[in-house]
Amino acid sequence: MTVSHRRRALAASLALGATLFGGAALAQSHAPLRILVGFPAGGGTDVIARTLADKLKDQLGHPVIVENRAGAGGQIAAQALKAAAPDGNTIFLTHDHTVSILPLVTKNPGFEPAKDFVAVAGFATFVNALAVSGGTPAKTVPEYVAWVKGAGQGKGTVGVPAPSSTPEFLVKLIGQKYALDLQAAPYRGSAPMIGDMLGNQIAAGVGSIPDFIENHKAGKIRVIGVLGTQRQAVMPEVPTFAELGVSGFEELPYYGLFAPAGTPPAAIARLSEAVAKVVAMPEVRERLTGMGLTVGYMPPQQLAAREKAYTEVWSKIVKTLGVVPQ
Repeated sequence: MTVSHRRRALAASLALGATLFGGAALAQSHAPLRILVGFPAGGGTDVIARTLADKLKDQLGHPVIVENRAGAGGQIAAQALKAAAPDGNTIFLTHDHTVSILPLVTKNPGFEPAKDFVAVAGFATFVNALAVSGGTPAKTVPEYVAWVKGAGQGKGTVGVPAPSSTPEFLVKLIGQKYALDLQAAPYRGSAPMIGDMLGNQIAAGVGSIPDFIENHKAGKIRVIGVLGTQRQAVMPEVPTFAELGVSGFEELPYYGLFAPAGTPPAAIARLSEAVAKVVAMPEVRERLTGMGLTVGYMPPQQLAAREKAYTEVWSKIVKTLGVVPQ
């Protein structure tokens, strides 16, 4: 090989090395991952998102930011997810309400979960509950019913974290069961609802166990009934509504992560694997379990199947209750 050929070969080798090095650097340089949350900071869903984000940043090797897009029962955050670039840098942490129920009770939600979203990972199920404020004398569901019939002359207002949600439907069902005129008062998330309960501005509320658990333990509010088929380990003294004769809500809601449709399968797989590792961590499981969640990783296909099945169950409940999309 002549000197000229050797120089050209060396130059080509250096150029190739620079290209490969630059490509490797690019592959390792990621924009922050945004986790959209459809409810205000301080609520149960927000706390869950921040618990996962704290560990995901280490698994992914780059920053993870929780972005609260509160309002309309998660609808605003869902619309933001639909509008996001499908590059693996934006995901939506939500429970069943936004992706399974809201499209059934809203005429124009601005998104179609089956068309606009792709499942990333599920990580927990949970139950909803009825709680009363500290200023409400009732300590059990029968006592609450008697109190409404007495002090409220059969009428009462119950807070719910979002309109046309599982908690609102539960309020209707409780009212039907006990012949009470109960009106749901929708809030923009659980945090402001619980704030009013702590201030005794509203006598009762329906929300998830993660929303209520800390204040229940502190004795500031009292959870008096839970959904599902079995009592919860974090509050074993509280009976299920099934025990009390209120049926129809045995299907457990879930928490999951979704990405915009069109997100590359490799990005979905990478995110899902990271979630699986995070929820397997003892400290994360302990934190989420202590909030009243039943922790269990669901891969994308399983989450997608659960979302579809849950939507089918709720479409029947919505029709039975005569709910008209607004």
